Amino acid sequence: MDLKSLIDEPHKLPTIPKVGQQLIASFSSDNASRSEIAQQLAADPALSAKLLKLANSAYFHVSRTIGTMDAALQILGMVMVRNLVLGNSVAVAFTATPGMDLPQFWRYNLYTACTARWLADRTAVNSDRVFTLALLHAIGQLQMHAVAPQMVAPLDQQMSVLDPGRAQLELQAFGFHYGDVSAALAQAWNFPPPLIEALRHIARPLAAPEFLEASALVHLGTWRARAEVLGWTEDRQVMSYPFDVAERLHLPPDWTPALAVHSQLGGGQVMPPMAELTDGLEDLFE
Repeated sequence: MDLKSLIDEPHKLPTIPKVGQQLIASFSSDNASRSEIAQQLAADPALSAKLLKLANSAYFHVSRTIGTMDAALQILGMVMVRNLVLGNSVAVAFTATPGMDLPQFWRYNLYTACTARWLADRTAVNSDRVFTLALLHAIGQLQMHAVAPQMVAPLDQQMSVLDPGRAQLELQAFGFHYGDVSAALAQAWNFPPPLIEALRHIARPLAAPEFLEASALVHLGTWRARAEVLGWTEDRQVMSYPFDVAERLHLPPDWTPALAVHSQLGGGQVMPPMAELTDGLEDLFE
């Protein structure tokens, strides 16, 4: 199996719903208005219902009922809506993926995105861009299982797709890893080049020709998401924490509860519980 063989024919590319395609096109457009986006979203009743439910959730503390997509866009924000629609569209595109626990995968993906955004809000990095990267960072894993399930099955028997060592195992077996496939898919979907390059290096941010802070933040997000989804003990979290990546970001380790208790620094802001960060967002991936 080589990288090109995973996406070299149209039938191998996942089909993104029309509204998702329109939103992807709007990433590169500075002229897309809120009313135009609202009209596109309104054409998809199921997606509209999910976004309205989120806009009316307790997470946003809205005092009135939000009943239109235009009002929902005001509450959620244009960029966040784009990101959520993108995540939902990709989830819909990969409904049959042999060997993958999809509910667990999307929960991990969402936890990664919310953690990375929380961290980005405390740095000079664009948190919306980081959220987008995190939502897309592992779609290459889905593509590999959808197009070449027989090739990845032996790897699945050795190691879970969520294991931190999975990228290295794939690199040894195929010469590329799921991040390379994610980047190739993003390129096929005409995503902006900076986003494509950042996707390529999330799994191994320190191996990139140029250190990309966004990739490194998502890498930290994957660590926190794995700890939550896989139920790691505090000792496992401390042992597996990517200190080298965090140091390049000048990020003290006391942002996460497991390391805060071991930190000698004190006074740092600890990330809220995952349920608080993801409140209302899970429905978009069902």
